[in-house]
Amino acid sequence: MESDIAIDPIDLRLLNLLQDDASTSNQALAARVGVSPATCLRRVRRLRASGLIERQVALLSHDALAAVQGHGLAAVVEVALDRQGAEHLAAFEARAVAEDAVQQCWRVAPGPDFILVVQVRDMPAYLALTERLFTQDANVRNVKAHFATRRAKFASKIALALDGRAPAAIKSA
Repeated sequence: MESDIAIDPIDLRLLNLLQDDASTSNQALAARVGVSPATCLRRVRRLRASGLIERQVALLSHDALAAVQGHGLAAVVEVALDRQGAEHLAAFEARAVAEDAVQQCWRVAPGPDFILVVQVRDMPAYLALTERLFTQDANVRNVKAHFATRRAKFASKIALALDGRAPAAIKSA
């Protein structure tokens, strides 16, 4: 079900702060945006219920993990399908998102049908992933992998308009 949610500059500031550190206490959030703790809690709950806050996760340190279990292998993979009917696109997408090694799955146009961001332990793990995801499906026409040699930036933060523009109405599902 789709509904409209009106957000104002306080909501935008809360969303921005939560993107920086979702573990910030309600008391600290309230103080930073200038509202009471009860009002802050009510707003954050409304933002979660609306779907604007999808989930809270812990972002792991790539470098710290590398010291413990090795750097692993990261790749950006372009996938083109033979048949692009809705059912074929949906079937491949479902298989891709079910794979733990697939961190991101984007349906794109023009060019390949999908862009995947994958993270695996090593090349044998990548080979096993390709066999499961690409070679066992006769509908995959072409795969082009770009292996990461260095990560210059990684961010999950979405830039929000905090410049005092008029409140926005956002459609949420």
